[in-house]
Amino acid sequence: MQYLKNTAILFVLLILACGRSNQQESVDELQKETYVADWDSLAKYDETAEWFKDAKFGIYLHWGVLSVPAYANDWYPRNMHIEGTDEYRHHVETYGEHSEFGYHDYVPMFKAEEFDANAWTDLFVKAGAKFGGIVAIHHDGWSNWDSEINPWNSVDMGPERDIVGELENAFKERDMKFVTTFHKARNLQIAQQDSTKWLDDTSYFPYNPELPTSSEDSLLSIMYGNILKEQFYKNWLGELKEVIDNYSPDLIYFDSKLDKLPDSLKREFVAYYFNHAEAKDKQVVITHKEGELPKSVSLEDLEKGRMKDKTEEFWLTDETVSVGSWSYTNDLGLKTSDEIIDLLADIVSKNGALMLNISPKANGVIPQNQQDILLEIGEWLDTNGEAIYGTRTWEVYGEGPTKQERSGMFLDKLTYTAEDVRYTQKGENIYAIFLGWPGNNKRVTLSSFSQEVLGTNVPNVNSVSVLGGGEIAYELNEQGLHLTTPANTINEKAFVVRISTGD
Repeated sequence: MQYLKNTAILFVLLILACGRSNQQESVDELQKETYVADWDSLAKYDETAEWFKDAKFGIYLHWGVLSVPAYANDWYPRNMHIEGTDEYRHHVETYGEHSEFGYHDYVPMFKAEEFDANAWTDLFVKAGAKFGGIVAIHHDGWSNWDSEINPWNSVDMGPERDIVGELENAFKERDMKFVTTFHKARNLQIAQQDSTKWLDDTSYFPYNPELPTSSEDSLLSIMYGNILKEQFYKNWLGELKEVIDNYSPDLIYFDSKLDKLPDSLKREFVAYYFNHAEAKDKQVVITHKEGELPKSVSLEDLEKGRMKDKTEEFWLTDETVSVGSWSYTNDLGLKTSDEIIDLLADIVSKNGALMLNISPKANGVIPQNQQDILLEIGEWLDTNGEAIYGTRTWEVYGEGPTKQERSGMFLDKLTYTAEDVRYTQKGENIYAIFLGWPGNNKRVTLSSFSQEVLGTNVPNVNSVSVLGGGEIAYELNEQGLHLTTPANTINEKAFVVRISTGD
């Protein structure tokens, strides 16, 4: 009997010990977490990674189910549900009534049969990109990764491939930083079951009782965002954690409408991401638009825009190689490499980075005309990247007649001239990036080196050379730095003068 009592006591003690051990493990695990879901705690993290400030130029892609229609623009999935629009008409004429063929019926058509992550990434390397990635989930609720939470994903449906995973492997093999972008917040319908607010709703899919967007089917309702907001919040955070845990992105970019989400949810995400980064011993970056996350934990992104002047805070511009749509369409217009190089120089001179979007076809082919633009940018960077990568801002960002009227997103196009110059700096070298070719054997003056602009801070100049062209004649006086361009044209897009300074 005594033996049984002793055994029972020992058993209880073991249970208590195990409980204390489990509790201690939980405490230890919590102690490992440097950051808690509180903005003051999260503000201790350095939101600007050194690798990002050095990289300057990246490439990413809008690609997924929204690439299948290849019509109008990346808002086709929304506008096809609004009667009276060209997209609505096109959809009915091409595919039939929505009740017979809804947006979800495009999913089997997204096969990605020509997708080659290694070929894509090799192209990005040749283009001079130091970071990049893909839209992990767009407004349409389609996940380009192997998701256990979202049934509308690229492994269980469509191409049946882990697109994010394949790209992550390709990027990491080439020592490039990997980006995933999240646009899902707009997917949540906030005017559910109120047809008077269809067009006022900031959701991607407008609720309409006659169309699939109002479906209460357990599967369709998830794609169209017609679910309870509490479930949407849970899915939003869970999907982010999936991507963080499985692919460890170096930068997470958010599109707008994070104001649909409670503050507590955003704090929980940031804490999870920062703690993951600490555990991986890496620097990560979060970007936001229009103040939807605190600047103490994230950098501002200016879609199709940039800052007017040089700033203390580092920032990002996301721009697209195309005109009129972020995703592929059959009549997609394109910018020139010259325009994009000028944008890159202007952005870097003001303390920003450029992430350029391209638009593959649904089958995974990057059209040759887009590839050509990327390769032209890469050729320019092969010669002039010294003035871009690893640089910092100089005393002034630039000079010239072409003026940007405001800071912000969605700026009007500016056409720069050879008189427009942008400056960067690295060590004792100052780089003057001319946004055009002034002419052969032409005397030009950099007035930013004048005493009127710099006062007593005018640097000593030891030599002046053109990247890819050798040393050139110069004279420094009170009016500025006077140069004579080479006898032969260096580059009509833009060329760079290296100004070596020091005692």
